[in-house]
Amino acid sequence: MGSMSDSPAPLADPHLVFDAAEGRRDLVILGSTGSIGTQAIDLVLRNPGRFRVTALSAAGGRVRLLAEQARQLRVRTVAVADEDKVPALREALREVHGQGEPLPEILAGPDAAAELAGSECHTVLNGITGSIGLAPTLAALKAGRTLALANKESLIVGGPLVKALAAPGQIIPVDSEHAALFQALAAGKRADVRKLVVTASGGPFRGRTRSELADVTREQALAHPTWAMGPVITVNSATLVNKGLEVIEAHLLYDIPFDRIDVVVHPQSYVHSMVEFTDGSTLAQATPPDMCGPIAIGLGWPERVPDAAPAFDWTKASSWEFFPLDTEAFPSVGLARHVGTLGGTAPAVFNAANEECVDAFLAGRLPFNGIMDTVTSVVAEHGTPATGTSLTVADVLEAETWARSRARELSAAATAEAHA
Repeated sequence: MGSMSDSPAPLADPHLVFDAAEGRRDLVILGSTGSIGTQAIDLVLRNPGRFRVTALSAAGGRVRLLAEQARQLRVRTVAVADEDKVPALREALREVHGQGEPLPEILAGPDAAAELAGSECHTVLNGITGSIGLAPTLAALKAGRTLALANKESLIVGGPLVKALAAPGQIIPVDSEHAALFQALAAGKRADVRKLVVTASGGPFRGRTRSELADVTREQALAHPTWAMGPVITVNSATLVNKGLEVIEAHLLYDIPFDRIDVVVHPQSYVHSMVEFTDGSTLAQATPPDMCGPIAIGLGWPERVPDAAPAFDWTKASSWEFFPLDTEAFPSVGLARHVGTLGGTAPAVFNAANEECVDAFLAGRLPFNGIMDTVTSVVAEHGTPATGTSLTVADVLEAETWARSRARELSAAATAEAHA
């Protein structure tokens, strides 16, 4: 990769906001019943003069909540990925809407979220979990919408596809770490950036050696010390796979080489990430652990939303600690750098294999250390993938299917060997 001054404009550029608009913004929220979606809706309801939601999508597991959100926001369209949930959703919509009040249009199926992502609006918030968020990400970019991206997997598994479609400044990151980098980068010139520093809480097992991680339980892995998240993301935080994914994401968003992206452990999760400049200055973005701030950046930038998230009480004493990453106990970040450097379908294989291994761990079929051991084996078997602009969605899906199947085979073999 060339120098920063020679390289193309980054996907996420705080100095260049794609299609900036004044007045109230129309939003489409994908994954509305999840953690990001529900917090985004709360932010919208607290700021009716700034935002209006036109459509919502969800997987379909919480149709009552989806119906209540649709009624509260008076959206035009709702979508569910699971077509079997349509009757229950229609019934729930009838129950929550008043007599004679028109019901929103219902879309259903695996392509419904992508259809909404391309619909008329200003900003699409992609809060879907997993690589199934890739199609909606591409649809939003192709339609020219500003993309508030919380679905890191779509960028990681489809990096070249996303970069080929995204205009400079069209993507606003919603991950707390990347929203922090985005804000810190606004303070200086791109050519003056020396490195990005991504912070990690360290998860529940900070300070443990690899041998001490051998017998950790599902309950211990799900007991995150600072963040309340879904089970897969929480386990990813315990293995630090999430930090590896964020390193790849930072590389793709800001066009910074991997050797200039560091990870540092910060247990308090107050500093969400930092940018070091060539003059020796480091700018850190800090708030108490809360996702409302990053969501507000994604939906409102370049404007800030007043009181979007809690601020620090500087009248109270507090200690902020930083530690180097233990790469032996937590090899996930190094493996992520490797697959990110390989490019092509390698990140998709890494992500898909990890999701399967996390499922196996949560079901009691794989030990904690077995997650990364298995993912490493799957990545090694995949080898060096074809790279470049020839990557297609079909390539990504094929690689994911193979990785999931191989991860299941290796997990089952490890379980059988353990019980032999």
